[in-house]
Amino acid sequence: MKIGIIGGGASGMAASLWAAKSGNEVLLFERQARVGRKLLATGNGRCNLTNTKLDFSNYHGEDPDFAKYALDSFHVSRTLRWFDSLGLYTVTEPSGRVYPYSDQANSVVDVLRFALQRENVQLLTDFEVVKARKTADGFLVESKTGQHLCDRLIIACGGLAGTKLGGTMSGYQLLRSFGHHATKLRPALVQIKSSWQGCASLKGVRANCHAAIYHNGELYSESTGELQFTQYGLSGPVIFEISRDVCQKAGQWVCKLDFLPDIALGALEANLQNRRNSSLPVEDFLTGILHNRLGRVLTQAAQIRGNRPASELTDLEIHDLCETVKGFEVPLTETLGMDSAQVTAGGILTSEFNPETMESRLVPGLYACDEVLDIDGDCGGYNLQWAWSSGAVAGLNAGGKV
Repeated sequence: MKIGIIGGGASGMAASLWAAKSGNEVLLFERQARVGRKLLATGNGRCNLTNTKLDFSNYHGEDPDFAKYALDSFHVSRTLRWFDSLGLYTVTEPSGRVYPYSDQANSVVDVLRFALQRENVQLLTDFEVVKARKTADGFLVESKTGQHLCDRLIIACGGLAGTKLGGTMSGYQLLRSFGHHATKLRPALVQIKSSWQGCASLKGVRANCHAAIYHNGELYSESTGELQFTQYGLSGPVIFEISRDVCQKAGQWVCKLDFLPDIALGALEANLQNRRNSSLPVEDFLTGILHNRLGRVLTQAAQIRGNRPASELTDLEIHDLCETVKGFEVPLTETLGMDSAQVTAGGILTSEFNPETMESRLVPGLYACDEVLDIDGDCGGYNLQWAWSSGAVAGLNAGGKV
């Protein structure tokens, strides 16, 4: 049996390797010059390939329960054993995030690429599929340079996010041509823009904080982690974790930042009361507590004049400064687009697929996996785990299992 797989990303490579285990002939079609290009950029080039603290609550979509079977059957431990069998050493951080021991994403891509070098797998790069259709003999896959006939077909094109690295609409378009339907596509795990001019002056500054997003005064999402200021707004892991569907509805969106989440307001106030006796100028009053640039901006935001010694600060000024440090509000306007997003929220309706096989309920012999479906995960290795799991289930079932 000949299995065609469109897309040489994480899920496509996983699907190819598992489909090949049954001895099938596998054709892996990739429109770029090499496989795994987006994978090389994940985790800031380190590749956070899974998370040992995975929970189903980390997944989203119209029906996130769709992901349970694949994530249960090809779970984190099985994933790590599989990568170990491919020759990849990994390390697990206290957060549960798993990285290659080399700390280089190319180690993950390379072990997959080498594993694909087997007699029954044919890798066709620079092969952009423009059409796929069902025929009496199977599935005809066409590009501008040629065509191939396959008995079964897996769509593993990934999502629209990260268009500069290979994000594409092709998977959605191909599945729609077979009669499938999709939800609205939105950027997820993405930076957020702000109208606050101070972001530009803090460009590049990082801070560990608790970030809480409010919509019209009601808590929308929150998390604790690393924040990074950019020219246009807010970025960093803590923002990625809470950015899903932010600013998608009309109304007031605000991000409230606590720059010292482990220190109570009263304790901070007592500390700064004692610090007032030092010879520090007001503009450097938070030196040693926060990044210097951030400390100065927060002091100004608390409306404290900087051209005087800290010894002149009043109790009220110190209280106001502490409240600013513990609850600084940044107005939000919109997220960056798909070019900057790490993941696509939304996708092809999962109700049109069998969660235990990833096979289409509309077209027998047609399968789909990973980001092209309406499943997306939180930041922290959850999306790549979905890629491995859904790709493995699709590959095994398309290939007839072993």
